[in-house]
Amino acid sequence: MAEPDILAAALDAIADPSSGRGLIESGRAAAPRVSGDTASLILDVTGLSGDARAQLERAIRGALIGLAGIREVRVAMTAEKRTRRLLAVGSGKGGVGKSTLAANLAVALARLGIRTGLIDADIYGPSQPRLMDSEGRKPEARDQKLIPVPTRYGVPMLSMGHLVKPGQAIAWRGPMAGNALGQLIDAEWGDADVLIVDLPPGTGDVQLTMISKHKPAGALIVSTPQDLALIDATRAIDLFNQSTVPIIGIVENMAGYACPHCGEISDPFGAGGAEAAAHALGIPFIGRIPLDIAIRKASDEGRPPAAGGDAVAQPFLDIAGHIAGWLNQSAPSGVRLP
Repeated sequence: MAEPDILAAALDAIADPSSGRGLIESGRAAAPRVSGDTASLILDVTGLSGDARAQLERAIRGALIGLAGIREVRVAMTAEKRTRRLLAVGSGKGGVGKSTLAANLAVALARLGIRTGLIDADIYGPSQPRLMDSEGRKPEARDQKLIPVPTRYGVPMLSMGHLVKPGQAIAWRGPMAGNALGQLIDAEWGDADVLIVDLPPGTGDVQLTMISKHKPAGALIVSTPQDLALIDATRAIDLFNQSTVPIIGIVENMAGYACPHCGEISDPFGAGGAEAAAHALGIPFIGRIPLDIAIRKASDEGRPPAAGGDAVAQPFLDIAGHIAGWLNQSAPSGVRLP
């Protein structure tokens, strides 16, 4: 085997951190060039953290030095600017299940093969650590950037709930909340292509900061079928429209309750209101989530229903399918998600 082929084979025996394939097979590294006892190669480090880059470089040097007379290895690192898109999940009022939808949407997108992160931007009332079973976890920091907390559902996440003591009140004025949001968004998100941002209810400081400094690629609006929730949801839609943030669609939550004893369906919050509002506003209606005690129990236990294989997972997976389609249709030229 020729000297360059020996070195290339050694590189391909090292696994790419993202795909698990060899470095050359995955396109992570180019075949090395040899000059005397020095091997030079170009390494694409797009999407890798600082630690992952350093670890990969050490592995390359360890594999090549001493092989075929090589005494020095030069690694030139390059990285493409990652097109990471923020998707805001908002509502006009609290209590409509926005955070539950955001958590399950992130999990469902990850199940579809889309590298997804989750940001709990509800600065004053963070609930994602409970929903994602990451309470008590503390994010590390590197180079003045937070490192997201991993979860067992394949979705890294960050929340103010990870940074303060449980039950501690967060009494911050607008600028402090805006700065906190910036730290969560500008964290070291690695190879995540999509960040789901669970917004606080309403149209306040956090929403305005996000739109002005971290403009989302799109927004998903959550409402219950009742008229009061729809009135408030319309205000949230108007805020995004004024800011030229595309509205991906409306989701109707708590849409129909199946009695666990007799199976009869009732509609304590009304029926079809969100769908009718979507049609009236010319906005896509992309799904309903039932009022189901199984969703409530699983969420309280930190088990997002979208991670399971039973019937309660399907509405979330269906909505995630709509979102995935929207992401591909609105993607920049040449960028396509799985």
